[in-house]
Amino acid sequence: MNSNSLKVLWFILPLFLVAAFVVTNNPQGSKFWLSISHHHYLETLNHGSSTKETNEKDEVPIINVNKNTTTPKRFSKIDKLEAGLARSRAAILLSRQNKSNHIEEEEYIPHGPMYLNATSFHRSYLEMEKKFKVYVYKEGDPPLYHFGPCKHTYAIEGYFIQAMEVSKFRTENPNKAHVYFLPLSITMLIEFIYVAESHEWGLMKNTTMDYINIISQKYPYWNTSLGADHFMLACHDWGPEISFAIPHLYKNSIRALCNANTSEKFNPTKDVSIPEIHLPLGTTKGLLGGPPPSDRRVLVFFAGGVHGPIRPILLQHWENSKDEDVQIHKYLPKGVSYYDMIRKSKYCICPSGYEVASPRMVEGLYMGCVPVLIKDNYVTPFSDVLDWDTFVVTIHVKDIPNLKKILMDIPQHKYLEMQKRGIQMRRHFEINSPPKRYDVFHMILHSIWLRRLNFRVHDVEDS
Repeated sequence: MNSNSLKVLWFILPLFLVAAFVVTNNPQGSKFWLSISHHHYLETLNHGSSTKETNEKDEVPIINVNKNTTTPKRFSKIDKLEAGLARSRAAILLSRQNKSNHIEEEEYIPHGPMYLNATSFHRSYLEMEKKFKVYVYKEGDPPLYHFGPCKHTYAIEGYFIQAMEVSKFRTENPNKAHVYFLPLSITMLIEFIYVAESHEWGLMKNTTMDYINIISQKYPYWNTSLGADHFMLACHDWGPEISFAIPHLYKNSIRALCNANTSEKFNPTKDVSIPEIHLPLGTTKGLLGGPPPSDRRVLVFFAGGVHGPIRPILLQHWENSKDEDVQIHKYLPKGVSYYDMIRKSKYCICPSGYEVASPRMVEGLYMGCVPVLIKDNYVTPFSDVLDWDTFVVTIHVKDIPNLKKILMDIPQHKYLEMQKRGIQMRRHFEINSPPKRYDVFHMILHSIWLRRLNFRVHDVEDS
């Protein structure tokens, strides 16, 4: 067997393994495996591009042969990148049968029912740490680009942008990148471009479009994949709307959004839901931890403004309740601390406002209060790997009148179990500077890594 034949086998063997395990193991039993096993391969044309899903027989690429010879073509940089991703897919699939995948010297190993498949997640995370490379476009100047808020409600925008700038996952060589980060801050765009009360979106959308035009003209990568291996991150509510200005951005690119609303074109098969985290001082100091369940005397708590369709219903039924177990407020009484109330409560209501995103969910996890989600069309963060039903309560809007009964009917042992699991899951939502393994920065990257495993980019010469 000559060297060219060996090279061909080395590249295609992992893909055969993937195809074999997809067929024999039927990985559709969990959301995690459904998300990474059905690959969307991108076809690129010489004069314009298009994307299409392939069927199973197309999932192993045919080795291209030059028209004038029978010698297999030399593999391109894209071919090599894709072969590495194929090996990662195969390794993750193999881990489903190998339950002894744990590495003892690790400080944390995912385990427990809070994960859809803890072993697979662990292997996928290790593959990400070993291989994943992100190129951050250098174009653009602060404060609109390479900068963002690191305090208050949209802190995740600035935190992620700054962490990505110095991350070990960042590569200076765009030819070695698996994905390309568009380092614009929607919050800064709104602060510096938007004219207050004008209801005029045109200038913000044009600014975003101009940025995409600059990088697509300067680099080949956007046009090669029609933006499918690019990602943006936005926590501001207007992030989705501004992305609509560039069709390929919202149709093809990975959009990491706090406002993960499927009724507003959020697509969980390619987009990433990220948590909204309110940091009054820019850090989690004073926000982590709370008393044990035995010291939590309030059954359920909520305090917040009346906006959106759900909160008025909640307040209508429970705001004036004389039941001390149910503390539902529009405004807290003078002298009462919002965070103290979270720490005193067993359950914390996390309803949608005008948008589905809310920092209350993370606040509950931070302080040991079991979140109660009342949201329509919301995709919870990291739901590719986390089983949210094991550590939160979900209530339908129509069941708001029965709120107390629903919570009281939860057995004490189940509440204690959920509360303990929520505290365990807190690590995945913590902000650290510098980032720590399995924290929110790495969980966002892992969600992006999964989406990148979901498709194949073809070299233009392959078409």
